[in-house]
Amino acid sequence: MARRNKIYEGKAKILYEGPEPGTIVQYFKDDATAFNAQKKDVIEGKGVLNNRLSEFFMTGLNQIGVPTHFIRRLNMREQLVRACEIIPLEIIVRNFAAGSMSKRLGIEEGTQLPRPIVEYCFKNDELGDPLVTEEHIAAFGWASQQDMDDILSLALRVNDYMSGLMYGVGIKLIDFKIEIGRVYENDYPRLIVADEISPDSCRLWDIETGQKLDKDVFRRDLGSLTDAYSEVARRLGVIPKTSNVVKPTLIN
Repeated sequence: MARRNKIYEGKAKILYEGPEPGTIVQYFKDDATAFNAQKKDVIEGKGVLNNRLSEFFMTGLNQIGVPTHFIRRLNMREQLVRACEIIPLEIIVRNFAAGSMSKRLGIEEGTQLPRPIVEYCFKNDELGDPLVTEEHIAAFGWASQQDMDDILSLALRVNDYMSGLMYGVGIKLIDFKIEIGRVYENDYPRLIVADEISPDSCRLWDIETGQKLDKDVFRRDLGSLTDAYSEVARRLGVIPKTSNVVKPTLIN
């Protein structure tokens, strides 16, 4: 196997040059991190599950007209995606109070919010991805006002899709974060959903029991992370209900 050119390695993924111009191969690692990588571990099979789940969510969004960078899954750990210019923001949509919002505002976890609240964080690991306002975004030129209007629209459309999808399988979508990329079509810029959508980037609670089915299982030492992610995948029909996660090690 010819060695590929690595473009970037993050906490949960590696990006390689794609086989065609304008494409990237996104490889999902088994690494788990929390608290800005202060807590780390390798969870066998996590990358396989996140690859399959992100494929499922991105395909669904593409089908309802929400543009994403996803092209196709290549194998158990890799997918082919469209290269894009990532806007340096994490877009967080909250339906219920949890995590940092509960700490900041003193709201009990699980409290339903009056409406979905969209927050923005500046993507910078060294600074801990600080919360920023639209004033910061405009002042520092991270995105234009038109970009912000489009980002808000995309975020709320993703929220509608994900909330309904999860509710249908007995899961409450507490919050999630996405990244947005910019592509050019005939020199005209267009924003698309990029990175991934998986239990790594969402808070998912069982509607009946409140059981956490997301990365909080790892953050708070609540049990097996792969069991939690497998439960989400089984409910959505991404893997068979009796399936064990295949855990291959691919040669890079």
